[in-house]
Amino acid sequence: MVPLKPLPGACQTPLISLLLVCCLLPLGAQRQEFSLQVEPQDMVVSAGGSLLVNCSTDCPHPKSITLETYLFKETVGSGLGWEAFQLNNVTGDSKVLCSVFCNGSQITGSSNITVYRFPKRVELAPLPPWQPVGENLTLRCQVEGGAPQAHLSAVLLRGEEELSRQLAVGESTEVMATVLARRDDHGANFSCRWELDLRPQGLGLFQNSSAPRQLRTFVLPVTPPRLIVPRFLEVGTSRPVDCTLDGLFPASEAHVQLALGDQMLNSSVSSQGDTLTATATATASTEEGAWEIVCNVTLGGESREIRENLTIYSFWGPIMNLSGPIMNLSEPTVPEGTTVNVTCAAGPRVQVTLDGVPAKGPGQLVQFQLNATEKDDRRSFFCKATLEVDGMILHRNRSVQLRVLYGPKIDPARCPQHLMWKERRIHVLQCQAQGNPDPQLLCLQESSGVQVSVGIPFRVTLNYSGTYFCRATSSQGTQTLTVVMNVQVRKPLSVTIAMVVLTILGFAIVTAAFLYVFWVQKQSAIYHVNRGSTWLPLTSKQPDEALGEEPS
Repeated sequence: MVPLKPLPGACQTPLISLLLVCCLLPLGAQRQEFSLQVEPQDMVVSAGGSLLVNCSTDCPHPKSITLETYLFKETVGSGLGWEAFQLNNVTGDSKVLCSVFCNGSQITGSSNITVYRFPKRVELAPLPPWQPVGENLTLRCQVEGGAPQAHLSAVLLRGEEELSRQLAVGESTEVMATVLARRDDHGANFSCRWELDLRPQGLGLFQNSSAPRQLRTFVLPVTPPRLIVPRFLEVGTSRPVDCTLDGLFPASEAHVQLALGDQMLNSSVSSQGDTLTATATATASTEEGAWEIVCNVTLGGESREIRENLTIYSFWGPIMNLSGPIMNLSEPTVPEGTTVNVTCAAGPRVQVTLDGVPAKGPGQLVQFQLNATEKDDRRSFFCKATLEVDGMILHRNRSVQLRVLYGPKIDPARCPQHLMWKERRIHVLQCQAQGNPDPQLLCLQESSGVQVSVGIPFRVTLNYSGTYFCRATSSQGTQTLTVVMNVQVRKPLSVTIAMVVLTILGFAIVTAAFLYVFWVQKQSAIYHVNRGSTWLPLTSKQPDEALGEEPS
């Protein structure tokens, strides 16, 4: 401070000194500093909200405390050194200025008002219906509105995992993030969230998320499916068709179509792991010719297709027809002596052969007649048919058996007409009869009418002796054969044993006598030399002759 210099002469008197003191005191008081406070400082209010602003000063005699703002204000209270104002409908950031006059001087103070508002809209852009695994996926989030932008962020999320965080700048902001699609992302939810962080202002963290969007990822191999189909299919028949594709994800959500020409096939689809299998039944209900079976597998808006050729043909044969007066295909049975027509036919391009006799050409039938005899019963007729389809020869064979009705016949060779049996022994009457239908064979004793079992073992007694009539009967007639049975009385066991013993003893005596004679002759034999011969025969003589004769 620069000291004041006294005025020359005038201020040296007591009056002058008093005036100087009176003049200088206000000057010293003006130099004292006073302040004006605006509370609260750096105010934060929601858009459209209200604020209470207090202007206060430490000036001992303040005058005209005012609040300068473009906002609507209302004085709500005042006192010594302070005045309170109510601000309503605060819609934008602004600055308020308080002023007061203190000892003729104006003192001012200010505070900033920050208005916060939540975004009007936050939305995650639609995801693709299907996203290939291993390819980049771009996520886009749109945030509209929101303030203050310095504290407003947009967060992209996969479930609860944070993928990207960016400040939302501008009235309408689009934030983006790129991620690599994985198998694990199939069925995952993606969303966008805005966050308004006012914790430094003492308010807290405000946030809101968009509606989640579900991602579907897929893997569709570049290789086509495998299609297993028959090469040929006859009209009116059905065969299974299989279509398989490996390396598919998710296999359970793939769509499969199987078609025969323009005819869609009703397929059964199953999946195991990354393998998809579709099975259907192909029925040849269309005309003959070359057709295609198509298998189409669709997943994620993409498809894989394979086609295989199928040749449909008509064989409708061979057909065997045994026709006659009382015979048809359902009952190929005729009486003996009936004329039978045997016919074999097939399709127009089929070559048939009946019992080795070929037809004149493809599509023509072959037939012959025969007069049915019992030898034709159970005779089988064979028809062979061949058809060339797409360079391959197809074969079909069919046979039919003819039944001829004829009367019963008893074969004498299989039914002995004279029998000699021992009493009380087990015997079997062997007789057989033939015929169609099979005849019933009964053997009855002529005198008593007692039936004897045929083909069944039985014990023979004396009363079985006699003449029997063996009669074979069927719907076609009757034949009878006479059989004579003689039963011999069986000797007692003691007599049989005695005869056997005597026989053995007699044989032993004869054998012993023969051996004795032979031994005696050998011991007494004399041998002579025949001198008139160049060879020497050996002869034997009795002992008396050897003593009386001379050698010749």
